[in-house]
Amino acid sequence: MSRIGLKPIAVPAGVKVTMNGNTITVQGPKGTLVRDIHPLMKVEIGATEINVVRPNDEKTAKSLHGLSRTLIANMVEGVTNGYKKELEISEGGYRATKKGNQLVMNLGYSHDVVMTEGDGITFEVPDANHVTVCGIDKQKVGQIASEVRGKRPPEPYLGKGVKYVGERIRRKSGKAGK
Repeated sequence: MSRIGLKPIAVPAGVKVTMNGNTITVQGPKGTLVRDIHPLMKVEIGATEINVVRPNDEKTAKSLHGLSRTLIANMVEGVTNGYKKELEISEGGYRATKKGNQLVMNLGYSHDVVMTEGDGITFEVPDANHVTVCGIDKQKVGQIASEVRGKRPPEPYLGKGVKYVGERIRRKSGKAGK
């Protein structure tokens, strides 16, 4: 039994949820998100809450129940508050700046690494060693943050590179010596 799937999704004031066939559209103060829901799931939209109902107790229906509810809840949260992932550039003289709508990172390569904002994703650079990826779609924010981290992942010997804030890097000791 899916405990998550049974929970209703609260719809805050200012958020409009509509269903057209299998496509659910969520409009809020930060923007609009559209997603196709599996045809097996039924979405009941009320005035202040949304319920996701599965038709039977088959394995496929059970596995889609909690997933569908979480995807819709993430859409409502995204158009209300938005999502952000914070990254930290540590040591090595690496740094980041923002020029217009581009994130320019000096990560020790012979060239600067440039990433452009788009698809509702914005970059914030509060200082040279911190980058924040912001947006309304949780999946896109996580994907772009992962791509930024992938440009220079933290290495285990000195810990240099781009990492998530709060991420713990397992350090290796290096050579044993004499």
